[in-house]
Amino acid sequence: MLQLILLRHAKAAPATDADDDHSRPLAPEGREAAPRMAAALAVAGAAPEVALISDAQRTRETWELAAPSFPKAKVSFLKSLYLCPAETLMLEAEKSGAASIILVGHNPGMHELASRLAYRNTELDQKLRARFSPASGAIFERKDAKSSWRLHTFVAPK
Repeated sequence: MLQLILLRHAKAAPATDADDDHSRPLAPEGREAAPRMAAALAVAGAAPEVALISDAQRTRETWELAAPSFPKAKVSFLKSLYLCPAETLMLEAEKSGAASIILVGHNPGMHELASRLAYRNTELDQKLRARFSPASGAIFERKDAKSSWRLHTFVAPK
């Protein structure tokens, strides 16, 4: 894997006591931000071969709106990515065997993984580690499997 793209689901509708968290849809603000952030990632060079998406409604909807920016990505919806830790996100990405992968998931796992990979303490790294808000995205790249990841791009809706 030479390119890892992380995209947090866009802003979801507020939860109520009666709601099933897994079934929460996107809020109107999220429906506007998802395609805009995906387009920004694509312009910055994101070109995933594989898209691994949490099977929750809000991540599926985020992908539906982001997908036109990544037309070559082969998509899989995975229950294992629902509210999972950073280790699970990276394990699923590695298992795919693709050179370029996009993960669409949830915090805190997405922010945790992004923060671990953005460790060089550059200004861009610090900005990402400070906050990985809904619809935020990051592109990490490396030269080969033995190289360290480097944060190439970080985008956020605000």
